[in-house]
Amino acid sequence: MSTPKEPYRLAVVSAGTSDPSSTRMLADRIASRVGALASERGASVTADVIDLRELASEITTAIVSQLMGPKMTRAIEVLGRADGIVASAPVYKAAPSGLFSSFFHVLDNDLLIAKPVVLAATAGTARHALVVDEQMRSLFAYLRTMTVPTSVFAATEDWNSSELGERIGRAAIELVLLMESGFAEQVRSESWRSYQHEFGSAGGTELDIDLGSDLMRLATGGAAKPPRQK
Repeated sequence: MSTPKEPYRLAVVSAGTSDPSSTRMLADRIASRVGALASERGASVTADVIDLRELASEITTAIVSQLMGPKMTRAIEVLGRADGIVASAPVYKAAPSGLFSSFFHVLDNDLLIAKPVVLAATAGTARHALVVDEQMRSLFAYLRTMTVPTSVFAATEDWNSSELGERIGRAAIELVLLMESGFAEQVRSESWRSYQHEFGSAGGTELDIDLGSDLMRLATGGAAKPPRQK
């Protein structure tokens, strides 16, 4: 008798602030499709939701003091053990919300290395559609995640369209295939040290920075040392 596969662990991050939230609805639709496709392939998925509106005060504390509250600690643990991630943000003023960006800014730079991610966003108009690929994708590239090729964007008029369902399906199967491959675990086991940031993590553990160099003096408003007279 074959040993049953362990369920894939999916972290669903939603930065929606209203109740109900279209951003959360989109994340849930993607997660549901991931689960259905995994089931068709003989696997199962367990999903943990990280609702950022419930973490807002702790995210602010982490930004100004680098201290992690209990909800942030749990969110970090969920992301750390996740086999895949769905990250969904509302778009305000042509950018993902500050709540969404701030959450990922305070995470350790090495936490999400090689983890497969579906990027999703919602907005009131299709004019914001490129925010996912122009801004969110670059943030996750810095965190060295494996973002799936298909991003998912939903404007108000998209919710009943077949095109949205098709994009969700494409993104979901891409995520399932990446989770199946075990790529993230292989990267972490084979070449972890070469992936770590030279200057530490978001916690500010920079090492061996010469604060007395000309560059650092100029950066803080000072002047470079005058050249030595021969």
